[in-house]
Amino acid sequence: MTPPERLVAGLDIGSAKTTAIIAEVVGDLPKHPTIKVLGVGQARTTGMRRGVVSDIEETTRSIRKALQDAERMAGATIADVYTGIAGEHVQAMTSKGIVAVSNDEINKSDVDRANEVARAQAIPQDRELLHAIPQEYTVDKDTGIRDPIGMSGTRLETEMYLVTIGSSPAINLRKSVERAGYKVRELVLEPLASALAALTEDEKELGVALVEMGAGTTDLAVFHEGKIRHLGTVAFGGNNVTSDIVHGLGVTQADAERLKEKYGCAYEPLVDPSEIIQLPSTVAQGDRQIPRELLAHIIHQRMDEIFDLVQRDVASAGFAGKLSAGVVLTGGAAAMQGSAELASDVFGTGVRVGTPSEQIGGLSDSVDAPRFATVVGLAQYGAHRIALGGAAASAKRIKLPSSGGMDKLGEKIKFWLQDFF
Repeated sequence: MTPPERLVAGLDIGSAKTTAIIAEVVGDLPKHPTIKVLGVGQARTTGMRRGVVSDIEETTRSIRKALQDAERMAGATIADVYTGIAGEHVQAMTSKGIVAVSNDEINKSDVDRANEVARAQAIPQDRELLHAIPQEYTVDKDTGIRDPIGMSGTRLETEMYLVTIGSSPAINLRKSVERAGYKVRELVLEPLASALAALTEDEKELGVALVEMGAGTTDLAVFHEGKIRHLGTVAFGGNNVTSDIVHGLGVTQADAERLKEKYGCAYEPLVDPSEIIQLPSTVAQGDRQIPRELLAHIIHQRMDEIFDLVQRDVASAGFAGKLSAGVVLTGGAAAMQGSAELASDVFGTGVRVGTPSEQIGGLSDSVDAPRFATVVGLAQYGAHRIALGGAAASAKRIKLPSSGGMDKLGEKIKFWLQDFF
């Protein structure tokens, strides 16, 4: 029986599907924790719009079903979950903190102080700080230092990436999870979780854009020189493709979804022009057949537009020529035939579809698809937390209350764990 403190659960509440995963933390702790997948559960989501809760009751129902299915499969129950959050309310900014070094040599407390200064940005009332990620340090005049501890200098400056989210989306998400009978251990930004599951260290070092194609939105995270540098959201996703099919072919929402999954192709040139597909027949319209190329044309147009918006976002953030490792696609829509070819056309760079089954054990084949990147990443994030917290927490079990008033030790750990992004 797995001891409960070695269990970790990830919950990804998407606009189309809610996915839960329960895993055991294994591997070489605390340096390289890995996870062994024990259970996976899924449910259709009805209470979310564009990544934000629009109906708490419905969202609660999806969460309960997904988590209970995962618990049944794992043969274990869990109390708290690492929950993903994303959407247009996410904002990020860079903040600097400068301190005078206390002795000749920089030690941990100097770094902590510099980071505290950088974090102490005034966050508006309607927002909360989600992640504070140290990016790099400057000692006197030397810039771009990864780890300044042990260096000599008089002035230490840190540059920190602060990610904030809207308070009300966060409150509604926590509420939905709590009503389903679970606690939110921590909210984690979804593109960061996916990056943990789908990107390699080399890619992050060379420069890579992670494009997560959800149903309601498409999220973007740019990594360069090993750290997160830019976040963006485009308000279009797989649902827009589906509604284009509804209008273009005159079929119902459910049929459009089915056609998309069965015959969809995001890159027109890949489709054989002679291929014909049968449309669902209705009394009024009788039997209808269309070339598969027509379906591909509709999908191609919309996906092209989405990638184009992402590409513009990357360019305006100043990373157009800096993505030596290209683009990695994750999310449900990334599994469609032709999406990598189309993305490669639009971005003018190498593109691969990221699946999270690389460094995980257990039932890894049950999460071997791009739409599981976020939920697997959430479990991996939790595993890192447990591994790093384990050392400190064995002396004193840390309670992490859902809002403010966190005790000092919990505060420190919460903060330093940002190092693995």
